[in-house]
Amino acid sequence: MSGLRVLVIIPAHDEQESLPATLDELRAVAPGLDLLVVDDGSRDGTAGVARARGVRVLRLPFNLGVGAALQTGFRWAVEHGYDAGVQFDADGQHDPATLEALLEPLRAGRCDVSIGSRYVQRSGYRAPAARRLGMVLFSGLVSAVLRVRITDTTSGFRAYARRVMEVCQHDFPRDFPDAPLLIALGRRGFRMEEVPVRMRARRAGRSFYTLGTSLYYPYKNLLASLMALLQRPAQP
Repeated sequence: MSGLRVLVIIPAHDEQESLPATLDELRAVAPGLDLLVVDDGSRDGTAGVARARGVRVLRLPFNLGVGAALQTGFRWAVEHGYDAGVQFDADGQHDPATLEALLEPLRAGRCDVSIGSRYVQRSGYRAPAARRLGMVLFSGLVSAVLRVRITDTTSGFRAYARRVMEVCQHDFPRDFPDAPLLIALGRRGFRMEEVPVRMRARRAGRSFYTLGTSLYYPYKNLLASLMALLQRPAQP
């Protein structure tokens, strides 16, 4: 990972079962990277298992959502002089072996946001039908707005350049940092590139996408995407 000082930001809510193996694998595969767990108001031992492995933890007082947790990590990364931040799930779905490929476009200066995509190449990953429909909808929306093809707008495996994290201190969509965030960043002129990655099943715990959230997420995400289109980008 030479050339960039990288912080891996791990938003985590009630992930005490999955997090230890995720942290151990990150340390084994990418020992030179710094890790930061943002505990999003967990009610279990998430913070404790991270600290037991010597990983720095920031705790939010209650559950604010992955967007707030990610923004908190961005702020810490900027304040501590990091060149790039990697958004990485706590549940074991992301493969640390692809971190190098994810960071390469940033290191080469080709883009400002590198997106780990399950669909830019055939990977064998298959989401439930309702989620696939939402992915097609939001990928089409983002691609049309940004005039660049983005196949995986819901990917939580991304790398952000420092100047993107700086902007996100002041201009950041609420709730879901998926399509609305990409639209907001694209409207500011930030360049994006997708990198093929492999996703795995979560190790333990429950997915964010329950029946209720699966019904609520497309509506809320579409509304937030339209707001991102209509709003004037905030000035730092």
